[in-house]
Amino acid sequence: MKAELEVLAMHGWAGDARCWEAWQAATDTLGWRWETGERSYGRFTPRVPAWKMTTQTRRLVMGHSLGPHLIPPKVWAGADAVVLLASFAAFVPPGRAGRRTRMALAGMAASLDDEARARNMLTHFMVKVAEPQPTDLLPPGAVDGPLDEMNRTRLREDLGLLERCAGLPEGFPPKARVLVVEAEEDRILEPTARALLRAALPQADVITLPGVGHALLAGDVIGRVVAWVETWRKSEG
Repeated sequence: MKAELEVLAMHGWAGDARCWEAWQAATDTLGWRWETGERSYGRFTPRVPAWKMTTQTRRLVMGHSLGPHLIPPKVWAGADAVVLLASFAAFVPPGRAGRRTRMALAGMAASLDDEARARNMLTHFMVKVAEPQPTDLLPPGAVDGPLDEMNRTRLREDLGLLERCAGLPEGFPPKARVLVVEAEEDRILEPTARALLRAALPQADVITLPGVGHALLAGDVIGRVVAWVETWRKSEG
């Protein structure tokens, strides 16, 4: 008999919790109980994910891109398994690639001083997030909502967090089962950053999706992750 499963999920920079709707629909008949965090870059109220179930439960943390670094240490401490979707330990890699990434982050931050420039920057950013898939496959995010000063400030602050990320999130559980999902055509995450994550988690299972971009819009990512999680649940049941 499979154990009950509680999933805590966190979206990445400029996204929102709606990115998990397709995942929730795909797992509706499997008994996954979802708690989704919300950073509130746009129209929604901030929501910090927290474990709700306490007994006879397996706990899974799932995060996309920056998402894992937005999860509190006390949440990480309770996780039995982890799925990292196009994520990283350090976003800014060493060397020339790192200098290029820092310059890009600085330019993005400067664009957030003005609402029109911010919307234009985010529109172009989302093209890179989706590539090589089309942007009409993307779930809604910050660019689809209000970009007032408060929202732009949070986006700017988290660009700073992106630059400061230097390792696994604080509280990351050393004994958890881990799945790393990489996008081979990722236009956001440098190949060196992906390699650094694999090096930080040598025990992790890795799925590399050819022809897929940072948003993981192809390659049956949901089906492959669900299969991995269900296999783990059975082994832990």
